Amino acid sequence: MLVLAGATLFGINASVSKVVLASGLEPARLTALRCTGAAIGLLLVLKTVRPTSLRIPKAEIPKLIVLGLSGAALLQWLYFVALDRLPAAIALLLEFTAPLMVAVFSVVVLRHRIARQVWWALGLALLGLALVSQVWTDVGLDVVGVLAALGAAALLATFHLLGKHMLETRDPLVLSFWMFAISTVFWAFVQPWWDFDPAVLTEPTSLLGRLAAYTIPVWLGVLWVILLGTLAPYALEVFGLRHLSATTTGIVSMIEPVIAATVAWIWLEEVLNGVQLFGGLLVLTGVGLVQVARSGADEPEPEPPLVGEAAPVQ
Repeated sequence: MLVLAGATLFGINASVSKVVLASGLEPARLTALRCTGAAIGLLLVLKTVRPTSLRIPKAEIPKLIVLGLSGAALLQWLYFVALDRLPAAIALLLEFTAPLMVAVFSVVVLRHRIARQVWWALGLALLGLALVSQVWTDVGLDVVGVLAALGAAALLATFHLLGKHMLETRDPLVLSFWMFAISTVFWAFVQPWWDFDPAVLTEPTSLLGRLAAYTIPVWLGVLWVILLGTLAPYALEVFGLRHLSATTTGIVSMIEPVIAATVAWIWLEEVLNGVQLFGGLLVLTGVGLVQVARSGADEPEPEPPLVGEAAPVQ
């Protein structure tokens, strides 16, 4: 339920982000604002509502850097690049091949046994996403866009795997703070703040689609992206990772593009046809199948081994 709630907020955020980007705000700048706002928000929570130590052992700093870049800074930026060059459904389909990458990594590198039901669930979910995006149509795929989407998929897989491992010994909120803090430093170098004119945040932007007659200031859309499009869903998924395997978390998260497509249909008038609706049903079936497989298993799915330990061969 935690991961599903996070995926729902991420799905809604896709349409909100389109509204913000329609104002002319560049994808890289929106990513910088998103990461910086999330880091500040988490710091306030940790220091006021839940005081705790933010110290991290020096040995874990390299892992934190990888997590910050893969789970926040570069993942979001590559996704925006893909959206700019590809149809949204195609970009989401390519990005959400991440669970397949996680499953293959678990089998080939970690030498885990993945339950047959999980593979069926993954296959159904990918087939459903293919139907939603209608990959057989002539969409003229842009090479840079495809590479960006696949790069985002690899980063998403890295986030699930490394995040699961680090949560074995780290507080989820502290881990999330450092992830966004590192991405904030990264974007401060890539997108210097002195090159940014904050006046653009006060400009009005149309809500598009069925709400095109209404406008909001850009800063309000950015605030939504930070609070309900970043902080809340990331926290939900990080907490969810403590109770699920990386493979299961990735598959359940695949409901996000279905929700994003539904919200875009209702709000932005991006119509879904019968084939796309059937594809969405297949994704939901895959999500249900993996949950049934997990709850009906005799033993819990093995956790990723600690660094230096050998994974059991089954």
